[in-house]
Amino acid sequence: MPPNLTTIFLSEKRSLMGSVMRIVRDPSTAEDLAQETYLRTRKALEAGPIDRIEAFLHHTARNLALDHERRRRTRARYERTDLEVQDCTEIPAETPSPETIAIERERVRHLAAALEKLPERTRRAWMLARVEGWPYPKIAEHLGVSQNTVFNDVKLAMGHCHDAMRKLGSL
Repeated sequence: MPPNLTTIFLSEKRSLMGSVMRIVRDPSTAEDLAQETYLRTRKALEAGPIDRIEAFLHHTARNLALDHERRRRTRARYERTDLEVQDCTEIPAETPSPETIAIERERVRHLAAALEKLPERTRRAWMLARVEGWPYPKIAEHLGVSQNTVFNDVKLAMGHCHDAMRKLGSL
């Protein structure tokens, strides 16, 4: 009767740990990688038989150790370990603050109110050009006016919006 994986792993563990230690140079990491080797070998055995389990264990352990070292070197290149906790708490968030959100909502509300004061065609031309990204010829055809009229309507709307934002103190 052939020995099972656990028996083979336990008999090879010292050798596996030595191989992994030469690469990672950390006993705790070596132990973790040895256990990961066991788990991956167990999973591989579930998929099908392995002819030389000892060689498979050593090959898997070596690959895991090399992968671990590669990731460690990459992290060391890009991560800083010399920071204090207070240094990390002072990093600004990428998300806006509640105050900024409130200010931006007020700006949008003010802009919408300014747009509502424009004539319908002018407002529609501006929306199609600036919000929908339509080209002027397409807007002109859609609204049944000349391209020059679309240009003038959009220019009027932009000036109106600019004035409204200046009155709000945003520009």
